Parts: sequence; C-alpha cells; structure tokens
Amino acid sequence: MRAMGTSIETIRDDFAFLDDWEERYRYIIELGNDVPAYPEAARNEAHKVRGCVSQVWLYTEIGEGPDPVITFRGDSDAHIVRGLVAIMLALFSGRRASEILATDAEETMRTLGLDEHLTPQRANGLRAMVRRMKEEASAAMTAA
Repeated sequence: MRAMGTSIETIRDDFAFLDDWEERYRYIIELGNDVPAYPEAARNEAHKVRGCVSQVWLYTEIGEGPDPVITFRGDSDAHIVRGLVAIMLALFSGRRASEILATDAEETMRTLGLDEHLTPQRANGLRAMVRRMKEEASAAMTAA
C-alpha cells in the first residue's frame, strides 16, 4: 500500500509537463502539503536526518519477512524541503527493502532536474535522506 496518493511516475510526468522551475517549485511545495501528518512523538533526535540544513525527520515502519515492505513517514520545517521529502516518500515508501536498495535515487534526481536546480545544501540534505532510507532497508534485510 502506498503511503501517499502521488506516485513517483505521476511526479515524473507532472515535472515533464511543467515548463519552468518556478512552476516546478510551486508543485514541489504542493507535494509537501499533501504529506501525511507526521507523528509528534517521532519528532525527536532519533528520527532526525543528519546532514540536512533544515530540520527533517524520518520515521520507518518495517514489515515482516526476509525482504520486508518498508513504509516511511517524513516531515520538514521548510516548505520546499517537505516537498522533497514527499518525492523521496513516493520513490521509496511502501516498497520491499530489496527494491529500495536497487533504486537509483540519483537518476531520479537527474530526471527531475533536481540535481541542477537545488542549492548544494538542499541537494546534500536530499542525499542524506536517501542514505538514511537505504540504511534502514539494508538493516531490515540484515535483521530478517
């Protein structure tokens, strides 16, 4: 089951349709507005993503089995960053650990043009979030 309504495929299609980066930034902010509510109890140091300039929190729910389905929930205190969190949730959440590990987030960032249109700090923060999600998937497979 998907954690949010917008799939990564829909996001890719919408990005291709939008002509300029001003429209894309607005769309990213809209995606952030649709992120499901983040659990207040998980808004703490243990769930904070290191390497982000803005505050970003990531909560992980791991399913059963040797290749569990992993559901992520995330949030940020910055509108654009919350939208970037939404894109990463669409890319990774609700997928099996092996799929998460095999997914090339850098390619998605290039396809969407994020690598060239984000500030270096935001791009580094996005990579830190991806690293954390892949670490969680790797740990889930190791534990199984």
